[in-house]
Amino acid sequence: MGAGRRLSDEQRTADEYLAGSAGILREVCATGRRFTRTELEARRDAGERAAEAGIGLRALVRAHLTVAREIQPELAVRELPYLLGALEQAVDAFAEGYERAQRQAVRQQEAARREFIDDLLYGGSDLGRLAERAERFGLRLSQAHAVAVAQGPEPYGDGYSMVRGIETAVLARFGNRNILLTTKDGRLICVAPGDRPEVLAYFAKQAYAATDGGLVAIGRPHPGAGGVVHSYEEALNALDLARRMDLEGPVLHAADLLVYPVLGRDRQAMADLVDTVLGPLEQARGGARPLIDTLHAYFDTGCVATDAARLLSLSVRAFTYRLERIHKLTGADPGDPRHRYTLQTAVIGARLLDWPEGPRPAYSDRSFDTA
Repeated sequence: MGAGRRLSDEQRTADEYLAGSAGILREVCATGRRFTRTELEARRDAGERAAEAGIGLRALVRAHLTVAREIQPELAVRELPYLLGALEQAVDAFAEGYERAQRQAVRQQEAARREFIDDLLYGGSDLGRLAERAERFGLRLSQAHAVAVAQGPEPYGDGYSMVRGIETAVLARFGNRNILLTTKDGRLICVAPGDRPEVLAYFAKQAYAATDGGLVAIGRPHPGAGGVVHSYEEALNALDLARRMDLEGPVLHAADLLVYPVLGRDRQAMADLVDTVLGPLEQARGGARPLIDTLHAYFDTGCVATDAARLLSLSVRAFTYRLERIHKLTGADPGDPRHRYTLQTAVIGARLLDWPEGPRPAYSDRSFDTA
C-alpha cells in the first residue's frame, strides 16, 4: 500500500510537467502537422525542469502515455493514425531536455569534485570549509590520511578506462567510505585512512599492473585536512627522488626515504662536499661519470666488488682498477670504512644535485685549514 501511494504521488507530480500536452496532441492529430519549434522547445524545457526536480523518467513516460490514452476516445477515426507520431515527438523532445539537465548536473558535480580535489591536494581553501565539503565525498578529515601517487609511462586522466578499472577494483574490495581515487597532473592518486595501509598497498598493486610497470610512492599518514596535502607532497617528492637517485620500485615509501631530505636540506654544504670529495674525479680520462657509476654500484651492492662488477658488466679486475683510480684521485679509499661514509654521502649528494651533468653550483668563499 505504501509503495502504491508513493507511486501515485510521483505520478501526480509528473503530471504537473505535462500541462498543455493534451491540447497540443489534439491539435496535431486534427491537422496532421508536426510539432512547431516553439512547442518542441517547450517540451524540452519541461523535461529539464522535471529532471531538476528529481522526477523519475519512467514516471514521466508513463504520464505521457496516460495523456495519450485519455484523448484517444475523443479523436475522430481519421485523426487516430497521427496520435502515435505526435506522442513520439512529445516524448522525444521531453527526454532530450531531461537528458540535457542530467548532463549539466554531472558536469557540475565533476567540476565541484575537481575543485575539491585541487583544494584538498594543494591546501588552497579554508580548512574548516574543506572538511565540510569532504563529507560529501566520503572523507572524514578529522582523522589521519595517507596518499599514494602512481606514475606511469604516459599521463592519465579521469576518463581513461584503466583509471576506472583501478577505481572499481579498489572500491569493490574496500568500499567507498573514506577512500578517494582521482587523477592529478597525469598521475593516479589514492587517499585513504592512515590506519588502513592495506588500501594503499592494494591500490599500488593494481596501479603497477595497469600502468605496465609504473612507479608508486606512498606518503606518511598525517592528521587533519592539512595532513592530506603533507602526505601528497611527500609522495611527489619520493617520485622525484626516484627519478634523480635511480631508486628501484615498484613501491616507494616516504618513511624509508627520510635520509635524503635531511642530506639535501643544506644544499650549499652538500654541494661543497660533492665538489671537495668527488671533484678530483673530473680529471680522469672520460670524465667523472664512469667513476661515479662505479661508486654507485659498489655501495648499492653492499661494497661487494664481484656483484658490483657484474652490475656494470665489467670484469672484477677492471672494476678493482676503477676503485684504485678513485682512491688515487680523491685520496679516499672506498674499501676503508673510515672513508666509506664520506664517499657514500658525497655520491648521494651527487645524485641529488645531478652532478656532474647538472649546472655547477656557486660556492661561497670558504677555506679550510689543514693540520
